[in-house]
Amino acid sequence: MVSKVQERKKVTPVYLKDKKSKGEKISMLTAYDYSIAGVLDKSGIDTILVGDSLGNVILGYDTTAPVTMEEMLHHCKAVRRGVKYAFLIADMPFMSYHISIEESKRNAGRFVKESGCDAIKLEGGTNMADTVYSIVNIGIPVVGHIGYTPQTAGALDGVVQGKDVQTAQHLLDSALALEEAGACMIVLECVPELLAKLITESVNIPTIGIGAGVYCDGQVLVVNDMLGLFEKFVPKFVKQYATLYPLIEQAVKTYVKEVSAGEFPKQEHAYKIDETILMKLKKN
Repeated sequence: MVSKVQERKKVTPVYLKDKKSKGEKISMLTAYDYSIAGVLDKSGIDTILVGDSLGNVILGYDTTAPVTMEEMLHHCKAVRRGVKYAFLIADMPFMSYHISIEESKRNAGRFVKESGCDAIKLEGGTNMADTVYSIVNIGIPVVGHIGYTPQTAGALDGVVQGKDVQTAQHLLDSALALEEAGACMIVLECVPELLAKLITESVNIPTIGIGAGVYCDGQVLVVNDMLGLFEKFVPKFVKQYATLYPLIEQAVKTYVKEVSAGEFPKQEHAYKIDETILMKLKKN
């Protein structure tokens, strides 16, 4: 008797928290379109983030600050169509959750209602606890984000955060405040490894590191970075699992050369028609 292959189950916050309790690591990558999202989901990724990093790697902005709600929703809808199992998180863009709690709830609701995302992510710690609580209270899971916060990078002192007692204590307090407010996960970006370890051990919800070392409950990278698709810069914390940019560049150069020389398309790339039809057309 052939046993049936058990279908993968939809990833939920409960499943992710259970992975933390078992000491099992959580995988997360960004995605911005249907094709890549489908590959990630098929490959067994736990969580997918439609990051406002699309401002840099997809839309060509210098920072994430210009990204709008409409741009985020557009890409979230595309990614949603490619995802069946992974836990899908949407970044709330800059100024979509800063004006008022009511506006924050309304915008968070749009990500769930219009694009089908499972959760939203927002930047900030103790200052955002009330906003997180309010969004969670209407039934939307929230992922926190502390440490280096790209949307407000201009107000930060450097990239790595928490290098002294005061700022380290603030990050720890922020993580605890986010957990108390009901956040289901926290992203730790550019945080010293041992501080990230302390934070991870101090909260009962998963921590996801990006430039925060090995002790976090999971890891996230921008998919364009880890695939070697973004050539402007490679952050220290990125491992490139492939280097696709030069491969694509060479493929395009070869295409241009073959088209210019009349070498493409060949006969095998063309559709055929019965010659008698052509004869009739010529007679007419």
